[in-house]
Amino acid sequence: MKICVVGAGAIGGLVAAKLAAIGQEVSVIVRGPHLAAIREKGLTLQEGGTERTFPVRATDRMAELGVQELVIIGLKAHQVAGVAPDIKGLCGSSTIVVTAQNGIPWWYFFKSGGPHEGTVLESVDPGGVIVKNIDVDRVLGSIIYPAADIVSPGVIRHVEGDRISLGEIDGSDTERLRATVKLLRDAGFKVRVSSDLRSELWVKLWGNCTFNPISALTHATLVDICQFPPTRALAERMMREAQEIGEKLGVRFPVTLEKRIAGAEAVGKHKTSMLQDVETGRPLELDALAGSVLELGRITGVPTPNLTAVHACVALLAKTLAEEKGRLRIEPRA
Repeated sequence: MKICVVGAGAIGGLVAAKLAAIGQEVSVIVRGPHLAAIREKGLTLQEGGTERTFPVRATDRMAELGVQELVIIGLKAHQVAGVAPDIKGLCGSSTIVVTAQNGIPWWYFFKSGGPHEGTVLESVDPGGVIVKNIDVDRVLGSIIYPAADIVSPGVIRHVEGDRISLGEIDGSDTERLRATVKLLRDAGFKVRVSSDLRSELWVKLWGNCTFNPISALTHATLVDICQFPPTRALAERMMREAQEIGEKLGVRFPVTLEKRIAGAEAVGKHKTSMLQDVETGRPLELDALAGSVLELGRITGVPTPNLTAVHACVALLAKTLAEEKGRLRIEPRA
C-alpha cells in the first residue's frame, strides 16, 4: 500500500516506522536535519530495548510523490492549513486521509448532523483553506495516544502506549474504516473503532485546553498543577467552562471532572506538549487546543472567563517568543 505520512515528527515518525516494519510502501514529508538523516540512513525506531532502521522515502516536496492510497496527517494543527493544497495533490479518487491532530479538528462541524453543520472554525481553519483542499468525504478521524520523541535526527523513540481510536466522522461503519483499522493493528497498534469521535476528542481536549496553557505559563508539570491548590482550582473552573460548551454541542463526558484531574495528576512529573514548545521555541498549538474552545463558547453562548483570561496570557507569551525568536526555560542557578 502506498502511504504518505505528512509530518513524520515524533508521533508521525512512530506510525511511519511501524507501517514500514510490516512491508508497506511508506513515504514521509519532513524537513531539515530530520530529512537529511532519513535520506542517508533510513528511519530508525527505538522500541522495547531494540533499535531497527527502515528504508522509507523522505522528501520535503509532496509533489514528487504522486497519488497515495493513504495519507496520514501527522502535523500539528496549526501547520495543516499551510500545506493543505499540497496534500490535495497526494489524493486520488479513493485516497483515504487520516487526521491525527490534537484539539478540535477542522472537520468538527462536517457530517455532524447538528444545527452548525458545515460551519468552518476560524481558529483551526482560517478562511476555510483546509476544507477547500481536503475533501471531507475522504477523511477518517483519529485520536492517537502513544507517546514518542525524536532522540536525534532520523531516530524516533517509542516511550509508551499503543492505543489509537479511529472512526468515520459521521460514525458510520465502512469498508475503508475496517481496512485501515486492520492495517494499523497489523502494525502493532491497539485500535479501537469509535462511533462517536467527537465525545472522545473532548475528553482528551478537556485536559489539553486546561493543563497545556497553565503549564506554558507556570512551567509546572501536571502533578505540580494538580497538587497546588490555586492552580488546581483554576483548572477546575476552566474545565467546567469547557464541559458546558461540550454538553451544549451534544457531547457525552464518560468520566467526571474529578476523575479527569486525578488522571492528569497520576501522570506525574510530565511536561505538557505546550510547555515543551515554550522551552524549545517552537510555535504553540494554542488555537487548536484553546482558541477553538473559546470559538465554540461564542457559538454556543457559553461564558468562558477563566479560559479567556488564561488564553490571553499564553497568546501574548507566544507572540513574544515568536517576535524575539526565543525560548523560555527554567534552569537551576549556578
